[in-house]
Amino acid sequence: MTTDKDTKRPDERAQIVLRTLVQQFIRDGQPIGSRTLSKASGLSLSPATIRNVMSDLEELGFIASPHTSAGRVPTPKGYRFFVDTLVKFAPLDQQAMQELRTQLSDDFQHDRRSVAETASTALSTLTSMAGLVTLPKQAHVTLRQIEFLPISDRRVLTILVNSESEVQNRILNMERDFSQDELQRAANYLNDNFAGKEISEIRRLVLEELEETQQTMNQLMIDTVTFAQRALDSDSSAGFVMKGETKLMNYDELSDIDRLRQLFEAFSQQRELLGLLDRSIAADGVQIFIGEESGFEMLDNCSVVTAPYKVDDDVVGVLGVIGPTRMAYERVIPIVDVTAKLLGAALNGAQK
Repeated sequence: MTTDKDTKRPDERAQIVLRTLVQQFIRDGQPIGSRTLSKASGLSLSPATIRNVMSDLEELGFIASPHTSAGRVPTPKGYRFFVDTLVKFAPLDQQAMQELRTQLSDDFQHDRRSVAETASTALSTLTSMAGLVTLPKQAHVTLRQIEFLPISDRRVLTILVNSESEVQNRILNMERDFSQDELQRAANYLNDNFAGKEISEIRRLVLEELEETQQTMNQLMIDTVTFAQRALDSDSSAGFVMKGETKLMNYDELSDIDRLRQLFEAFSQQRELLGLLDRSIAADGVQIFIGEESGFEMLDNCSVVTAPYKVDDDVVGVLGVIGPTRMAYERVIPIVDVTAKLLGAALNGAQK
């Protein structure tokens, strides 16, 4: 149920106080008191009047008092109102933009991973936070060859070579052990019947063939379908490159060892973060997930700023920055937006 408290907007005076409080807290990381706000807000108001305004903002859920401190800090709701209504963006200066354009346009071979690594490093360098970039989706990429190798503990190494001469290695966790002979037979079947076909379509074609032959299906087909489902799953072919995650240790609110461990485990597993990034694929422009808005507990103290990037007007990936909720949104949002546009331009140029 939506209440008046949820929908009521602060008046103009309260908005100025809130904007000042958020800006001061982002800069200093300490609870902000009424005397500081009285001086920094530009309003001719006494500290007592400022305290009354802060009390109203706290009642509306925009700020909160941590522990017994006399100062206040922004809540996720306060940050959200600041980002949506109050923030004044700081455009990337021309020199930084030219350096970024040069990094993205020149010194890499235009394969998917090097593109993502260059962009994620640039994002991390510019923001001093973690930068991440999903690997660009490729249209009309076909299978050249696939091989399966047993390793240990019911795990199988998949080696997939596509028509772009990219080699992808993936580890599949299976329900039982497979012999080298079983794996070779499954690989031979896929190579003989589906080499030259689009990778995105092979899994569907295998399943269609399964339906047609299910009455006479033998163990080879069962195994092949299993491997095709796992190795060619569209989710498993996705991924992202992250750079600068250790920079998050420099922020006091993220420096707790247990919290960092949860974050880094999530980064390594990728699946949950990929789910969050997928929500940005169809978005129009920059998306900001503040604290609990991400839907993932390990990101409750973080904000994620993302933007899709395009090739020939088609969205092929998402990039973004992960940092504390106390991030300089006025800088970070334009950086993410510009990087997405420049990355798309670099990829377009690489195809010509």
